[in-house]
Amino acid sequence: MSDPGNYAGSTDRSLGQLFASATAEMSALVHDEIALAKAEVRQDVKRGVTGSVAFIVTGVLILFAIPVLSFAAAYGIHNLGLGLAWSFLIVGGAFILLGILLALFGLAKFKKVKPPEKSIASAKQTAAVLQGVKPHPRPVTGARAIEQAQGSTLADRAIESRPVQDKAVPVTRSST
Repeated sequence: MSDPGNYAGSTDRSLGQLFASATAEMSALVHDEIALAKAEVRQDVKRGVTGSVAFIVTGVLILFAIPVLSFAAAYGIHNLGLGLAWSFLIVGGAFILLGILLALFGLAKFKKVKPPEKSIASAKQTAAVLQGVKPHPRPVTGARAIEQAQGSTLADRAIESRPVQDKAVPVTRSST
């Protein structure tokens, strides 16, 4: 016959066997949870990379489309009866005007930026409170009390018992 302690449902298992079994099951559970988390993260990373590549390709295509659309606008204005040079000047001027308007918009937004006043005030208040704090004296207990009663600490004794080292004397060399 086989040992009844080897079966998972056995009631005759010792405390050590139960603890070992519980530890093994917890370890397996943790490993499974880690594997699941890794799989989920891998899947999310793949999606993120795919989305990023799509945005990059979109940006490149739009960047390539701007000159084409600029030429189309210039030639469209030219077809209305203006000279080709004037048509390109109008499109170029429109881009410059759009750039100036965006710069003014950005400048207006930058002027509205203020320092974090609440955070600065809180930091100053904390600093003021901490400047007035004195360290709390702690009662001397155990080995420290014995060391202080004897008048020196073990570190002080170690420093005192170190051998005295000679100071180095500079050596002069002759150039002969």
